[in-house]
Amino acid sequence: MLIYDLNFPSLEKLFKEWKQPAYRAKQVWQGLYQHLYNSPENFTNLPKSLREKMEEKLTFAPFKVSTYQDSSDGFTRKTLFELPDKNLVEAVLMRYGDPADNPQITAAALNSENLRGAKKRRTLCISTQAGCAMGCVFCATGQMGFKRHLSSGEIVAQVMFYAQMLKDENELVTNIVFMGMGEPFHNYENTMEAIDRLNDSDGYNFGARRFTISTVGLSPQIRRFADEKRQVNLAVSLHEVDDDKRLAIMPVNKRYKIDNVLEACRYYVEQTGRRITFEWALINGVNDTPEVAAKLAIKLKGMMCHVNAIPLNPTTGYNGKATDRQRAHLFKETLEQAGIPCTIRMRRGIDIGAGCGQLAGSVS
Repeated sequence: MLIYDLNFPSLEKLFKEWKQPAYRAKQVWQGLYQHLYNSPENFTNLPKSLREKMEEKLTFAPFKVSTYQDSSDGFTRKTLFELPDKNLVEAVLMRYGDPADNPQITAAALNSENLRGAKKRRTLCISTQAGCAMGCVFCATGQMGFKRHLSSGEIVAQVMFYAQMLKDENELVTNIVFMGMGEPFHNYENTMEAIDRLNDSDGYNFGARRFTISTVGLSPQIRRFADEKRQVNLAVSLHEVDDDKRLAIMPVNKRYKIDNVLEACRYYVEQTGRRITFEWALINGVNDTPEVAAKLAIKLKGMMCHVNAIPLNPTTGYNGKATDRQRAHLFKETLEQAGIPCTIRMRRGIDIGAGCGQLAGSVS
């Protein structure tokens, strides 16, 4: 049994079955999520007999680290995890700002636009599935197909792995984005359980507003998410304003057309009062023109939203090319002139296949 799959009531129930005092469950919960213990032997406040039972009955590591890679500039680390069933998933750590205490960051990178004026952040990009069923043609995970859902504990364990690593460096996780392998809303229950576990005030106590969930636009789940009124940020991968063109790169558009998705997004904003982010991979000559930006502005008019545009990251299964800097900024200017805020996002970890859309359960 994976200990990270247990919520606190389940842990209490288990310890009651083991004839343990009620306070033992809280000791273990706080050890896991506040002190970041990753082995029964770390729980020195527990009797030896209980530690031995935990060793026998509970699993603390749902995967083994197959390998990891650091980007050449030192900003990004990608870790490849092997699950017991031999499926592979990846999670990524991205460092932003204040590099003085990180000797891995190269001298040349210190003056790059990646760091200028950047607030110090340590962002985790977490996977919710092995593979993905959505089939987006420009995404390496979509190209590999769907393997299986990750359990809530397997999702949580990725965060704990990096939290423990950063603790050794006297640093903390500052943001968690569910933008790794898989579609989080296709694995809705487990993803929300993982968030609840990480958000628990008696445990890891990670603020809800520091989570971001990214979806290709599963309209029913967007509406459900809106009704739950969580404080978690929502990002929707849009990438096109024409249904036929979106269908060509995102098969999900056959079921959930653009207007249907945007209606759900407007409902989300109305229900929660929260801004929504639209993600846009800028593909040279495909969706990066001022004309496309103008059409997008019309679609988004009146919605409390923000567009995050990022030049396409390369994958072996798609021939599209990234837009250049000039075209990207013209796209941004067109949106902003129409009243739609837009940011051109930094590309991270491309040299190790750790950028957006590049995770494929492998290393280069």
